[in-house]
Amino acid sequence: MKRYFFICPVLVFLACTCSTETALQRLLGTAAAAPVFYGCKVPVEGEVQFLFSSEVKVLSMYLDPPMETEILDQGETVNIRISTSLPGGSKVTADILVEDGNKNTLNVLASFRTRNSRMPAFVINEIRTAYSKPKVEFIELKILKGGNLGALRLFAAYDKGEEPLFEFPPVEVRTGEYIVVHTRSIEEGLKDETGTNLSASRGTDSSPGARDFWIPGAVKLHSTNALYGMDQDNRIIDGVLLSNSEYKWKEPVAAAARLMADQGAWAGPEPGDAFNSDGNTATRTICRTAQPDSNSAADWYITVTSGATPGKANNPGRYK
Repeated sequence: MKRYFFICPVLVFLACTCSTETALQRLLGTAAAAPVFYGCKVPVEGEVQFLFSSEVKVLSMYLDPPMETEILDQGETVNIRISTSLPGGSKVTADILVEDGNKNTLNVLASFRTRNSRMPAFVINEIRTAYSKPKVEFIELKILKGGNLGALRLFAAYDKGEEPLFEFPPVEVRTGEYIVVHTRSIEEGLKDETGTNLSASRGTDSSPGARDFWIPGAVKLHSTNALYGMDQDNRIIDGVLLSNSEYKWKEPVAAAARLMADQGAWAGPEPGDAFNSDGNTATRTICRTAQPDSNSAADWYITVTSGATPGKANNPGRYK
């Protein structure tokens, strides 16, 4: 699966205008194409790079939230130093106007997240892929080493392909904490618990001892899937590969499985390498064993009926 390093998506192209000189060149058949914006990346703390198809120079740039900037390099890559006290993984929107050598201008609105150098270590610990209102699907993380969740992205290949299922805001977490990402918002009183109050959310399966996050709308989480968490360098921190006889092995899952295998995040990329999730229900969740992580199907089991424990240690009783 081809995955780009860019961590800031283009939100919208505001304008692409050409000068009178360029319009005249068009009439003469000699106009050069306007530059194309490829995206941006945050290689180190305090810097952001904007990538273009041709050499450009910056005419203007505005950041939200505002911060001091310094242009370090211009060309196909515009390298900007940013002076900020924002937490790592904070979302910033950039409105940037550039011009190429033919006086073609391009105005884009793009977002990026500040560099997070304190990404926590974690494992995916429990998964619900069945929906029975008001019990919704979820992915639970167990923090192995504390840090900052900012800019961590969760992926579910069957459901969202290469688009992140969820991206975390800056949140400080401690070793041993549980994080539960619920994939539907169908009740009142749902809140993302980013602060110290872990009882702020009132939804079904909210845990007073864990951090609950809620994806707006409704995303069905399929039980044939490649689920994984990825940092700002597109490094998979942990993942799990699932296969279920009810759902076909789609190409997005196959591509994600190859990526996981290539990075050593899973033992193999084939359907036979996946954990067989047949038999899971809204109360029989897919759980990680207490044994050391082998990045294979041997790490997983389906808990007993009524054995789901979102935000808590897994129920050791096994359905299979």
